[in-house]
Amino acid sequence: MSLAAADGTASREDEHTDAVPARYDWRGFGFETRQVHAGEAPEPGHGARITPIHLANAFRFDDFQQTWDRFAGVDDGQLYSRHLNPTNQVAERRVADLEGGTGAIAVGSGAAAISSALLGLLEAGDHLLSTASIYSGTQIFFDRALGRLGIEVDYVWDWRDRDEWERLIRPSTKAIFIETIPNPKNDITDVAAIAEIAHAHGIPLVVDNTVATPYLFRPIEHGADIVVHSSTKFLTGHGAGLSGLIVDGGRFDWEGTARRYPLLTDRQKPGVPSFLERFGTAHAFERYLRLTAVNDFGPALSPFTGFLLQQGLETLSLRMDRHVDSARALAGWLDAHPVVRGVDYAGLPSSPDHALAERLYGGRSGSVFAFTVPGGLEGARTLIDNLQVFSRMTNIGDTRSLAIHPATTTHLSFAPERRERLGIAQGLIRLSVGLETLDDLIADLDAALAAVAARV
Repeated sequence: MSLAAADGTASREDEHTDAVPARYDWRGFGFETRQVHAGEAPEPGHGARITPIHLANAFRFDDFQQTWDRFAGVDDGQLYSRHLNPTNQVAERRVADLEGGTGAIAVGSGAAAISSALLGLLEAGDHLLSTASIYSGTQIFFDRALGRLGIEVDYVWDWRDRDEWERLIRPSTKAIFIETIPNPKNDITDVAAIAEIAHAHGIPLVVDNTVATPYLFRPIEHGADIVVHSSTKFLTGHGAGLSGLIVDGGRFDWEGTARRYPLLTDRQKPGVPSFLERFGTAHAFERYLRLTAVNDFGPALSPFTGFLLQQGLETLSLRMDRHVDSARALAGWLDAHPVVRGVDYAGLPSSPDHALAERLYGGRSGSVFAFTVPGGLEGARTLIDNLQVFSRMTNIGDTRSLAIHPATTTHLSFAPERRERLGIAQGLIRLSVGLETLDDLIADLDAALAAVAARV
């Protein structure tokens, strides 16, 4: 593990060394088993069964040489919590396992996951292409923050239109971004179809899988190259902490594409191997991102929040089953309600995305969706103000059921024309269906809809 020369040339064969010992390799086990056990290693101090919270900002080195090797990136162990923390590392390994990736990086929020992943791929003069129906906060980041950095962004409004993709892809396009289940409209995308377009042009596909989670859908199996999560939401599930995750699919041909990712593929110093040379296709992006964008911008995750994330992951499948079962029932009930003007849930037979939802999700397209009430803004105000069980909150993926009015909250800064094109009407309400008794959720909405009917 030592260095042979002061220029940083490695004297050992570089390889991915932070894997869990073979005895604790959970590949081949079921999803529910892996969500509880994957990524763990024995706690050497006292044999604690639960991963301890390592509230340390830095870690002691064994000797001079190990210090050198870790700063040189030759030894993959702990260095500083901004770079790697042993508590967060368990959550990283677990989510990588559940998503079918080769590695993952935990960061301080979902926004940090998206920004870190894309800032690792893009620089001034580059171009990003995204579907138009994505979370409003992500669009704001694309338009405002990336624009200030000299990165141009275009949106595909109909992801099914191959010609639209072909018209918008440029020689400078360095990433394509989509969501599996867009928020708030539940207008799902076909990851495999978009991956085929991206790869035909040698472009990595970045997929936000926050609403689906790996329990419902695993984008890497459908051709995604990088997966991001706001693990604040369903992965943690209890609304107690912000976190985000970036998962490397480990399959994109960084060397073979004509598009340039020089910090990843090229040697930055004479005699020092590039990330791609050292870690190979399987681990190059994760290692590169951890040691560059994530380390440089510093969106570190608190190990206490990393511990909360691990606790949430252990019950992911149980919660998602309840979330989705209640959401489907509630969407069907709303669709039949005489006051409701429309329901945006791909699992409903009335949805234009129903056939795709059946094929990809068995009709279980998550638990975040929208519906429209009459009376526009005043109808929406009346419904929101008459809710008791549903909390008026901007979060999603909580154990609690949540409701919000996108036009005056998440999409407030959008121009009216853009809101209209996105389908964000004044009467649109977004729901995130939690774990309460279904009959109570129905009764709560029924009373609020009665108030709407009486007013409009």
